[in-house]
Amino acid sequence: MNKKRIIVPLLLLLITVVYFVVFHKNKNLRYIPQNADVVVLIDTKKLTEQYLFSLAMHPSRWPGGKAKNKSSGSFKDSGIRIPDFLQIFHIKDTGFSEWYTILELKDSQRFIGFLKKQKFTDKGDNHFQKDQIFLMVEGNHCVAGISDLAFETIRKQMLHNSANTVWNADQFIQNTLGSISFISGQKIQNFSMTLNDDEIEIRNNSNPEIFDRITSMLQKRNHFLEVELDKENIRNFSRFFNKSIADSSRVIALKGTADLEQVNDTIIGYEYDDNFNEVEKKTIQKITQPSYKMVIQSNDSGKTWEYFQSRKWINDENQFTAIPFQPNQISKTDKGIVIQSTGKQVKLSPQLNENYFLIRNNALLYSSLKILTSSEKKIISDIDYVLYGNKAKDYWLKIKVKKGDLPLILRW
Repeated sequence: MNKKRIIVPLLLLLITVVYFVVFHKNKNLRYIPQNADVVVLIDTKKLTEQYLFSLAMHPSRWPGGKAKNKSSGSFKDSGIRIPDFLQIFHIKDTGFSEWYTILELKDSQRFIGFLKKQKFTDKGDNHFQKDQIFLMVEGNHCVAGISDLAFETIRKQMLHNSANTVWNADQFIQNTLGSISFISGQKIQNFSMTLNDDEIEIRNNSNPEIFDRITSMLQKRNHFLEVELDKENIRNFSRFFNKSIADSSRVIALKGTADLEQVNDTIIGYEYDDNFNEVEKKTIQKITQPSYKMVIQSNDSGKTWEYFQSRKWINDENQFTAIPFQPNQISKTDKGIVIQSTGKQVKLSPQLNENYFLIRNNALLYSSLKILTSSEKKIISDIDYVLYGNKAKDYWLKIKVKKGDLPLILRW
């Protein structure tokens, strides 16, 4: 038998298999609701390629190596059908922390068994929960979220409605690992997401050098938080905290600096002695709190003060209650409003005349977050800083992690 007649078809078959397994992607997105206002896409095939390449460069992570993950095959056998594009969405007019995704299941019973092995709590009616992850199994689909408030709406709109809108991946993502897209009517604003060895970048421009000046200047400082924002950026960020700033506030800029410190907090309680007399008991505990100074620039500080009062953000003790960290003092100047924590005084950082915020990691931050699991604390402790920048229509967000022996994709 002629070997060439066998080898050529085998090569063609191999090329075809490699194409469909590695490169071909189904770009039909069936699990994004019509009323979604933010969509996050993850290209799972590109993520797999990047993972395998990083794994090949680090033999210590190979099967049988010192860092072998004993449960590495558990997710593979969970009964989930891995999509070409993981579709995560936020629904308009819901809480900022409410994010959902819909997954197809190859075997729902196997998946439920997998959840039990992973110690998910069965809440009945095929609803499951573990920490802040909520799941609902509906036929051959699973709705997952960090909230379950919209599960019933999603079930009716997406799983029992044959007239769902089918989006195309090209509307959101272009040859990157992931994307974050903001939807407003017919307009879609896309931000690419890339994963490097020691950082995650999200941006809508192809020239990262536009923010080099901000980065280089801030690296010379060491405050926990530094922020400079203009009117438009203040408006955008205030929406995240359900504290919208209207034009009538006359606010035109914000400048702030903050540090973290650990202080002693006295808790006064009462107990009874043997004669049932009430005895005061003092307990000292250490708490972490920020020391900060915020200057809100205004073109009419009187109007700004009145606006804050109308929103009930200023109490009778002249404290700014829209900032949850108390106590503080708010005062009015000719050029705006000053909000400063009581206790240790903080000086404002030099002005850069840019739009940015920087949050540096601090051991006091993640050690004080009691609600986090040990793995979540490990992730947060691994972060070096988070930096946001904006110039005109260009936006950029960098999550920088500390240098390590492994690239980020093999750490988390």
